[in-house]
Amino acid sequence: MVSNLFEVTFDKNQSKVTNELGMREMQARVYAKRTSKYLLVKAPPASGKSRALMFVSLDKLQNQNIKKVIIAVPERSIGKSFRNTDLTDYGFYWDWQVKENNNLTVGSGDKSKVKRFLTFMHSVDPTDNIIIATHSTLRYAFEELDDSAFDDTLLAIDEFHHVSQDNHSVLGNALRNIMSNSTAHILAMTGSYFRGDSMQILEPADEDKFDKVTYTYYEQLEGYQYLKSFAMGYSFYRGVYTDALEKLIDIRKKTIIHIPNVNSGESTKDKYTEVDEILDLITDGGDI
Repeated sequence: MVSNLFEVTFDKNQSKVTNELGMREMQARVYAKRTSKYLLVKAPPASGKSRALMFVSLDKLQNQNIKKVIIAVPERSIGKSFRNTDLTDYGFYWDWQVKENNNLTVGSGDKSKVKRFLTFMHSVDPTDNIIIATHSTLRYAFEELDDSAFDDTLLAIDEFHHVSQDNHSVLGNALRNIMSNSTAHILAMTGSYFRGDSMQILEPADEDKFDKVTYTYYEQLEGYQYLKSFAMGYSFYRGVYTDALEKLIDIRKKTIIHIPNVNSGESTKDKYTEVDEILDLITDGGDI
């Protein structure tokens, strides 16, 4: 039996509203702080952080003397969130356009991607101004660059909780060096400002340098046009969590399943097998 921790009923007349620039509420909050040198955005998954980054990046390129935008994502699949997007159709001033060979989250060849990243950083072509890469590519490329190479750039780090102030964190060390030794702007984005271990993401002195925009799960849910109510419950189980799901999941209801982080105690350490087991549970003969 599942007991509800809480249940929220939303205004049945609510609607999903965008402003005259095509921004949802969270995106407008971020854009209002677009001139911040260091900006930390804490907002849930699927709340529109990627497009918020587009809005801020384009303003920095057009109005704030930023010459290049570097977007670092933890894994290649997330790169598609930053594909070319028509923004002017919804009221914004510019569209989001990334050169095909500047999306380093597609294709293979890690060494060639680092080489392409270095070429981008040294390019003086004003149209060669946005690149998308994985955290890994950024780390390897950083080792080949002087900190000053990041002058007049915006470094945007998605899933910012992957950063650590630990001296062994290459990404964390790169960030600290870039902040200390270049004129780079930083835009950090995360759904949860929490690592799951004992390490801090930033030293308090560095964290204080960031302006912050926080958008809560409740605010996100409140903005959904057709969501009438939301409840969160709990139940206890023994053993592996995937063995308990059959008694909990009601496939007649729309459901979001968060796969535990591989570093957590609940994880089997093989998230792909976990996904396969969940798909077997919620499908009939392989049909979704």
